[in-house]
Amino acid sequence: MGGVETLSKLVSSLPGDFKAPLLVVMHTSAHGPGLLPEILGQAGRLPAKHAEEGDPIAAGKIYVAPPDQHLLVDNGRLRLSRGPAVNRNRPSIDVLFQTAAEAYGAKVIGVVLTGSLSDGVAGLQRIKANGGTTIVQDPNDALCPEMPLNALRAGSIDYTVPLAEIPALLAQLIARGPQRKGRAQKAPRWEGQFAAARKIVETM
Repeated sequence: MGGVETLSKLVSSLPGDFKAPLLVVMHTSAHGPGLLPEILGQAGRLPAKHAEEGDPIAAGKIYVAPPDQHLLVDNGRLRLSRGPAVNRNRPSIDVLFQTAAEAYGAKVIGVVLTGSLSDGVAGLQRIKANGGTTIVQDPNDALCPEMPLNALRAGSIDYTVPLAEIPALLAQLIARGPQRKGRAQKAPRWEGQFAAARKIVETM
C-alpha cells in the first residue's frame, strides 16, 4: 500500500464498524521510528497496531507490518519473518498478498495504492488466481503512479478507482461477500523466496 498521507485518507473514511481486518504493508526504513499505527489510529475510527507474532486476525482492526519484517497470514493468525527481501523490500506487499490468498482465497481483497516500483503486482495476480478481488488506485489520482500502473499492466485488476471511492467500494464488496471465480493458477516466480521466508517462520 502507499504513502502515509494516502493511507491516512483511506482509513479516515472507513466506518467504526468496518466488517473486515485491514492488513497494511508500507515500504519504510528498517531503522525508522515505526509511527504508522499511531498515525492511522488517530486518522480514523479503527484501532491500529503493529502486527505481532501469533496475533489472531480480528475484523475492525488495522494491523501494520513492522519495519524490516514480512507480514504473513497463517491459519487465522499473523506471522512475522525477517526472511529474504522480495522485490528488494522487507516487508513486501507480495508476501502478504500471497499468504492471504492461500489462507482465505475468494475472501481476500487486495488493494494497491500510490507507490514506486512493482511490489504488489505478483501478489495481486495470486489473489486474482485464487478467486479474490483486486483494487488499484487510479494512477491519475496517485501521488506516485508507478505502482498502480505496473499493477494495471499486469492485467489482473477488477477495479481501478480514485482513492476517495475505495472506502465505499470496500464496504460494498465486504457486504456482498466473496464471489465464485476461476481456479487458482501457477504461483509467481518469487514464491521460492517466500517459501524460504516461511520456513524461517515455522522454525521459530
